Amino acid sequence: MVPDRGTQRTFFSAPQSITSLLAAFLEPGIATFVYLAVAAWFDEPILRSDLTLCLLVFALTFPGRNRFWDRPLNSAVDIAVAWVTLLLILALCGYATRSLTLFDPTVLMWWAVLTPTLLWVAVFTGRHMLRRMSAAPENQRSAVVVGAGTLGVKVARAFQARGYMGLSFLGYFDDRTDARIDPDAAKRRLGKLSDVATYIRSEGVHEVYITLPLGSQPRILQLLEEVQGTTASIFFVPDVFGISIIQGRLQDMNGVPVVGLCETPFTGTNRLLKRWSDIVLASVILVLVSPVLLVLAIGVRLSSPGPIIFKQRRNGLDGDEIIVYKFRSMRVTDDGTEITQATKGDPRVTPFGALIRRTSLDELPQFINVLQGRMSIVGPRPHAVAHNEMYRQLIKAYMVRHKVKPGITGWAQVHGLRGETDTIEKMQARVEYDLEYLRNWSLVLDLQIIARTIKVVFFDRNAY
Repeated sequence: MVPDRGTQRTFFSAPQSITSLLAAFLEPGIATFVYLAVAAWFDEPILRSDLTLCLLVFALTFPGRNRFWDRPLNSAVDIAVAWVTLLLILALCGYATRSLTLFDPTVLMWWAVLTPTLLWVAVFTGRHMLRRMSAAPENQRSAVVVGAGTLGVKVARAFQARGYMGLSFLGYFDDRTDARIDPDAAKRRLGKLSDVATYIRSEGVHEVYITLPLGSQPRILQLLEEVQGTTASIFFVPDVFGISIIQGRLQDMNGVPVVGLCETPFTGTNRLLKRWSDIVLASVILVLVSPVLLVLAIGVRLSSPGPIIFKQRRNGLDGDEIIVYKFRSMRVTDDGTEITQATKGDPRVTPFGALIRRTSLDELPQFINVLQGRMSIVGPRPHAVAHNEMYRQLIKAYMVRHKVKPGITGWAQVHGLRGETDTIEKMQARVEYDLEYLRNWSLVLDLQIIARTIKVVFFDRNAY
């Protein structure tokens, strides 16, 4: 059984970026803070009129404009114009309500001067920090453009205009001859459309921007099928019809509209929310189950010779290889190029191992993987590297599930898809549920999956 595709979320919604969230509160926050700080400096009591003014200023300036990517001079002029306009509005309100005499002139003067100054300093500092963060090696992401026409060149120039968010532009792919594409693009052609997927895998490309005309829709669909076999994020510029969307969202990239087709839900504030919820929940759970961990470790040690913790190579976020921990439940610790999945009555499984596998207690050490940042509590279950190499060739969009960190439990597992996947159909169903999770992620959904997992652990018998 696979999810009802009629419930698939295909509208475009963008999680708010961290910089946008910061910018929204920066201006109103500084304006209200400076007023209260100046009043305190001059030993002026904070009266109801002062609080009313602060609330009015907050309401008029929220949300603040994102100026972090503006040039310093442009941001200074914009701040000055916006602030003078606000002061004029406040002065007119004060004159109309005859409330100007309720405020100390010295406090108002210092507040009017310090607020735009501190705001510009904050914006300039934030801009500098964002540029340094974008230039950091761990934040660098490579990108290619499919389509070497006018639109493709605009996208590439948007990358280069300000090193857009740490993106490094590598080149173009197009089937047309040099005479039919932009002359600037011809110099940086990397190959044809049939070469895109191979190039992504060999060079570790992170993002693909498709700028082909809508008349090329059959070619676009074929290209999507090939690229979805990689871990690259996929974006279409500027429109898309009839394509299955994974976290579709509309972005503005230096004036060029970009539509994301296949992207992780954990960007911006969603990324912070997911990570902090993982840290808090994993820490609480590890503290609560620490006595159980000790008992299980002793049980594994006494059950058969070998290590207590079984370490296996798995594919994590963006397909990168990670090490996943489990309590050893077998007499062997296979981690080679060929791995046989455990089956019912498998002679490799110890009696104690059968117990902890059936109740999923063998996976408790993976909460340590969560704290390490390798895994999440909820997400697609990680498969052995050997299994990934096999299934990525057999199941369409299989590698898309690696756009998020693997989880201890997931949407597929609470729908009964635990344990052995002895047929392609079972793995296909598991992948469908994983993709459904990516499309519809929310913190509430994560909590629902955790609650349902507790029920499944005690009543499901599919794992062995």
